[in-house]
Amino acid sequence: MAERGSDDRSSGLPGVTEPAARMRWPVVILLSFGMIIAYFDRVNLSVALPGIAGEFGWTETQQGLAMSAIFWTYTAFQIPSGILVDRFGVRLPYLLGFLLWSIASATTALTSTLLTLCLLRLLVGLGESVVTPASMRYIRLHFAERERGLAVGLYMTGTKIGPAIGLPLCAYLVAALGWRWMFLIIGLVSFIWLGPWLAWVKKDDIAAIPPPAGQPGAGESVRRVPAGRILKSPMMWGVILGTYCYMYFVYYCMTWMPSYFKKVHGMSIKEMGWYGGVAFGGMAAVAALAGWAADWFIGRGFDAVSVRRWFTIAGFFLAATQTVGAFSRSPGVMLFFAVFSLCGLGLATANYWALTQTLIPGGSIAMVVGIQNTAANVAGITSPWVTGWLIDTTGSFDMPIKLIGFWLVVGIASYAVLVRRRYAPATAA
Repeated sequence: MAERGSDDRSSGLPGVTEPAARMRWPVVILLSFGMIIAYFDRVNLSVALPGIAGEFGWTETQQGLAMSAIFWTYTAFQIPSGILVDRFGVRLPYLLGFLLWSIASATTALTSTLLTLCLLRLLVGLGESVVTPASMRYIRLHFAERERGLAVGLYMTGTKIGPAIGLPLCAYLVAALGWRWMFLIIGLVSFIWLGPWLAWVKKDDIAAIPPPAGQPGAGESVRRVPAGRILKSPMMWGVILGTYCYMYFVYYCMTWMPSYFKKVHGMSIKEMGWYGGVAFGGMAAVAALAGWAADWFIGRGFDAVSVRRWFTIAGFFLAATQTVGAFSRSPGVMLFFAVFSLCGLGLATANYWALTQTLIPGGSIAMVVGIQNTAANVAGITSPWVTGWLIDTTGSFDMPIKLIGFWLVVGIASYAVLVRRRYAPATAA
């Protein structure tokens, strides 16, 4: 038993063996690369679509249909994928999801009709729906609280690096070889990722391991909580609302910020790309550093829930400085806060995800992540549409920017009032 105990201490969690503990950080980096690949397969169509539409004579409405198809299944299957991962572990569901979306993406090279393209994008979304629930479950079960912020921060950098690299890379391949070869190359090269996955992630059956003898309650972190009890929790609804507010701003930046730079500030394509890259790159760096900083405080005895809540609230507060642009006519001030606000939101990026893991027993974490990520993608549907409608209605970006500020204040209130330990769902009735 003493030897088993040393294994436990290597990771800080019961049931994590020494070999698994040694591979935890490489697997987190691998999960981040998995997210980068997933984002490659999300943005590749936006690069290829002008050529595809020109070849087949598709209208703007048809192009919009093709662009949105991936999010239908991605959003709809977040919760089912989370339940599947909680039931069968991380390794196999992620493997099957990866194969599905990579094959569907590569097969897009053969498409010749709108229906075929939409069906393939639905398959891409279905396969990718497992990524976040599986990745967050792995982190929850393999990292102690004092390490979890950095682990989540490193993983989440993939969501920023993916678009930053994927857009220019796909554009280069389309320009050099054509859109069919781009889809084929991106889809097939992705399979290299499977080698390390199969070698490093042997199995994920920690939830089935009983608590070590002499450690009463050690299995708390891997117990499951019924979905009904989770959804009755004020904490969960605070997380859902806060996640929506966070992602409303992020999706605005991903979809409309380039147009803001062009229409309001008259930037060229290169200038738009540079400012957008600085904003998302800064957010990725702040996310990793903020995750590490929160872990540092927790490792020195500060309460984990309080630390992560305040980092999250601070990130929302700094992001809300975006609204300064709606009250200033100074180009320098407007540009500064457009970039600074997104970088500041990075304080919340790792910590609001890690906070959910802190408050939810590990046996149910993938399902909860599915619920949380569903809220995130509902924001992906509403934010671009509402922003466009407000710009058409008012003739400026001022109202969309003010609405972002409103949602970020709602997010602050959600984490300040609802996301607390005493509102977390209990493992027993």
